[in-house]
Amino acid sequence: MKEEQSLLLLQSSSLFAPPEGVKLSYGTAGFRADASILKSTVHRVGILTALRSLKTRSVVGLMITASHNKVTDNGVKIVDPSGGMLSQEWEPFADQIANAETPEALLSLITEFIEKEKIPFDGVQTVEILLGRDTRPSGESLLEAAKQGISSIFGAMALDLGVLTTPQLHWMVRARNKSMAATEPAYFEQISSSFRCLVELIPNETKSNKMDNRVVVDGADGVGGEKLEVLKNMLTGLVIEVRNTGKGGGLLNDGVGADYVQKEKVVPRGFGSNDIGIRCASLDGDADRIVYFMVPDNSSSRIDLVDGDKMLCLFALFIKEQLSILTKEGNQNPNNNSQARLGVVQTAYANGASTDFLKQLGLEVIFTPTGVKHLHEKAAQFDIGIYFEANGHGTILFSESWLSWLEAMNNELSLVSEGSEQQKAALRLLSVSKLINQAVGDALSSLLLVEAILRHKVVDRTAVTTTNAETIAVSPPGIQEAIDAETAKYPKGRCFIRPSGTEDVIRVYAEASTQEVADSLADSVAKIVDSFLGFGSSEQ
Repeated sequence: MKEEQSLLLLQSSSLFAPPEGVKLSYGTAGFRADASILKSTVHRVGILTALRSLKTRSVVGLMITASHNKVTDNGVKIVDPSGGMLSQEWEPFADQIANAETPEALLSLITEFIEKEKIPFDGVQTVEILLGRDTRPSGESLLEAAKQGISSIFGAMALDLGVLTTPQLHWMVRARNKSMAATEPAYFEQISSSFRCLVELIPNETKSNKMDNRVVVDGADGVGGEKLEVLKNMLTGLVIEVRNTGKGGGLLNDGVGADYVQKEKVVPRGFGSNDIGIRCASLDGDADRIVYFMVPDNSSSRIDLVDGDKMLCLFALFIKEQLSILTKEGNQNPNNNSQARLGVVQTAYANGASTDFLKQLGLEVIFTPTGVKHLHEKAAQFDIGIYFEANGHGTILFSESWLSWLEAMNNELSLVSEGSEQQKAALRLLSVSKLINQAVGDALSSLLLVEAILRHKVVDRTAVTTTNAETIAVSPPGIQEAIDAETAKYPKGRCFIRPSGTEDVIRVYAEASTQEVADSLADSVAKIVDSFLGFGSSEQ
């Protein structure tokens, strides 16, 4: 390292004394702590981000956020060139430099690391780091500390993108390194146009159904609510009412947000008896998690929760259906020679009923240790890999090779059978790959994907057809097998479904050894119906 560079690092670091007696550790969420003690850490992460960018010769990101933590906390994390999290191999070095007690000790660690990693450090190469922050009051000053850390490395330049959701920054880093437009308007345009495409591809027999096009969203008084106010104006056919936007005096993550709703299973601030029966959702503080909920009645503040496990089932079912259409027997397209490997990744903490349901669908389900890094890594091994945690964080990954095959398949189909169900299935899958944020869990894109799929799934009662005196469901495909597997778990269990003759609902009939067991069976099968047809389709 040249003397000029060493002096610049020493000079810059001397302005940010580390807090005494505090040891920080870099994890999945980066560094998090009370915002008042973070300036030195953020400055040093700025240096680390510049080194990472030099090492990878790519654009890297730095985000200032503490997600669902209280408003007085803050944090910092690095976004790798893929749009994912910082490589675990660099985490020990992040800990070392964050906890170095003096500028001289810091310089020694950096010098040693540069030599070990063979980082090009001639001052000639120019690299760019994208910066973002959430709406916390401490974010602006911490971002300035990060900028000073970055500028203390010759050749590193910081581009401040202002207030963003965490997933937006991840998306932009990934896009920039794929030579795509990497701006907030480009992000909004991609997810809104993909949503419109999915809605336009709803089967004709479903378009006439009267699904409520309104969803009420708790913005956690954070950045997600602010951004959703912009996004909602770019959508057609979906009315989004945003509450807890951060502009009404409410505190970030205080009695609001996905983490609060999922753990406490109660309505967030600003929701109550006036929302009975309305589809509601809750984002977390930096909008990388989402859960849905419904207020069932006005007897208490309890809710019917649709968490990440249930959303995963909805996504997996939809994608499996589209793959079945795409590769169904009788499709003579010559390019149809690739069967996608679709897999689901969960942890041991996933709801066991969701795992059973996914296996009943014939899906491959694998388990990893807890942590997004483990889930994401395993999901990337499939052609299409889906992972979600119960807290509402997750995404869908499409391999580049399979997407290339799908693009070619769509092109072939447009020539030989344009407008066919196979081509529509290909277009739906392509739209999902563009709507979902493949870099990281994203509450905004997940919200739109849920809403789009519900419009495909919430059909009229004729979607269920039966035979054998209405005791066997013939369609939709797979639903009877799922019902049989569930019924087999109950003593003297017997259950069947049929479309109502008078209302647009599916009726569930259940028998078992006791009333309590029969009620439990009916509830379980109702959830299966809802998974196949959309939330709220069944009636016991």
